Amino acid sequence: MYISQDVLRLNVGFIIHQTVGYSRDFPFEIPSLRLPPDLDLIDFTGVVRVTRTAQGLFVQAKLQAMAASECVRCLTEFQQPLEVEFSDLYAFTLSSITEAGLLLPENGKIDLAPIVRDEMLLAFPIKPLCRPDCKGLCPICGENRNEINCHPGDESLQAGPGELSSVFE
Repeated sequence: MYISQDVLRLNVGFIIHQTVGYSRDFPFEIPSLRLPPDLDLIDFTGVVRVTRTAQGLFVQAKLQAMAASECVRCLTEFQQPLEVEFSDLYAFTLSSITEAGLLLPENGKIDLAPIVRDEMLLAFPIKPLCRPDCKGLCPICGENRNEINCHPGDESLQAGPGELSSVFE
């Protein structure tokens, strides 16, 4: 069962009243986390540190998780490890807003779910592999070549120009 993204809504209102430099760590150890609409994470762990500054609350996060993925070579489903680090300033006033454009809500609660979701999606590799030496699918029969050796030494599988070589003559 997945835990709601509400666990990433942090009540930081008490930090506003602390002196500049005060910080508080929020550790996470969540077995399964759903970030709607399309991201399910397992073994979500890490720490979010919130530090009081003169301009606002500075949030630093270092998070890890696993997400379901599919290998681009052999089409096997596997758990892709993801690691992200990010930092943002939640400004007290409009004049202190950084380019991220984050303003501290009046209720003193910041919702990290949208940022965590975006950062985790950006951490996905463009071409996920189940393992670095994945052999992929057999071009003849479509079997997973990591599991069986279906056509060893087949000459038609050797790379080369074949009939295209006559085009360049």
